[in-house]
Amino acid sequence: MKVLVIQPKIGMGDMVIYLPYIHAIAQKFGSPVSILVKENSRAKDLLIHDKLIDEIITLDRTSKNNGSHDGISGIFRLAKKLKEKKFEKVFIFSSSLRYFLVSKIAGIKKIAQYPLFKKKDNIVTSAKIFTENELGLIVSTQPRLFLDLKSVELSKSSLKKEFKHICIGISASGPTKRWSIKNYISLCEKIDEQMPSKFYIAAGKNDKDLVDEIFNSKIQSKCISFKNLKINEAMPIIKNCNLYIGNDTGWLHISSALNVKCLALFMDSPVLAYGKYSEKIEVIVPEGETEETTTHDTLGAEKISFNKVLNKSIELLTN
Repeated sequence: MKVLVIQPKIGMGDMVIYLPYIHAIAQKFGSPVSILVKENSRAKDLLIHDKLIDEIITLDRTSKNNGSHDGISGIFRLAKKLKEKKFEKVFIFSSSLRYFLVSKIAGIKKIAQYPLFKKKDNIVTSAKIFTENELGLIVSTQPRLFLDLKSVELSKSSLKKEFKHICIGISASGPTKRWSIKNYISLCEKIDEQMPSKFYIAAGKNDKDLVDEIFNSKIQSKCISFKNLKINEAMPIIKNCNLYIGNDTGWLHISSALNVKCLALFMDSPVLAYGKYSEKIEVIVPEGETEETTTHDTLGAEKISFNKVLNKSIELLTN
């Protein structure tokens, strides 16, 4: 059966979080599935070695509503594109009527979708319940990213064993979700004092000033930036890291899916949605908050305890 999965959320973190359910669908039907995702999901980089994914189709929708698949005409344009591919079944990880209409117009006979018009949900809980109900089996929430084994071994051989290798995720989807760069610099200095380390700076294209601040600091000689690497080139390095430390960002979820221990700092995003789905993720929340109360609008960046982050980092690097 030719199966399509529609996952319309933005960002590579969400893309990674949905992987267990996409993989479960492919395994249930015994063949790779195609996925319809936005370009900024970075699926083409993340899934380049994933044999459970067939075709990656770009969903061209934008925040300015000027993408080729936006508007009324965009519904028919996308439906025409999908109809040509003759899908027999679609799984829609969205409550939007839009994707139901697209699937109907595209002539897809079997449509499985979230309940229509559902506004707020826990991204992991909704995906898990939906997939398990449709497939009739239990699905783990732990994602997995597949890599080229030769690249992983090559990266491993290049990392000196006398150092701890730590991925530092300084990027974030907004300033309120980001711990101060000065804290990260101090953290790296303190860790390096206790155990010689190399730090791999994972950032986004808009984080140049933050990266520059690190490379103008005392710790710069111990730091390596991913800025000139594609995501699929950085992933083998992350796979060989001892620890990820950073904000709730796409790099966190990539690290988790590569089976790397993660220390995630949550200050203005929901821990229960993005920090509890993986056994690889340890969470630190603002002082005075709990994992249950840390969510959107917590605005707790200044209340993340430096000493807690340092002590937990050393603990995770030691054990």
